[in-house]
Amino acid sequence: MHSADPIPVMVKRLPHFDGLTLPAYATEGAAGMDVLSAEDVTLQPGERWPVATGLAVAVPPGYEMQVRPRSGLALKHGISVPNSPGTIDSDYRGEIKVILINHGQTPFEVRRGDRIAQLVVSPVVRASWLKVDELAETVRGEGGFGSTGVAHIVEG
Repeated sequence: MHSADPIPVMVKRLPHFDGLTLPAYATEGAAGMDVLSAEDVTLQPGERWPVATGLAVAVPPGYEMQVRPRSGLALKHGISVPNSPGTIDSDYRGEIKVILINHGQTPFEVRRGDRIAQLVVSPVVRASWLKVDELAETVRGEGGFGSTGVAHIVEG
């Protein structure tokens, strides 16, 4: 059971969407809605392409729509969303296109009607900058990439 009522998102179906179904949650517990391709595309290894969905949306102010890869496509075929998660801002009104990349070693066929990505509607918190001369000290400090290690020791 979800803790909040669904957020209404206006959706415009473009002419090349005809015959397809709107993005939908595959299960009751799914966070993302599967979105379909509205075109046929062959992605060569290493190639990227903005795959048309035939949809334009009006995400409510205070929210974004995230575009995320589908785990099955990533595992089985090396297909991903290179700017993951992609963001559809609340003031964007153009067609949703999903940038797909083929990290695999063979060409990948995207067919019209294939599930190509997931869409997640998420609240957005806006920040404001507070200029300071010093930041509070922490245990980690300025330790960056990989500074916290990669393995945990399990005591038995």
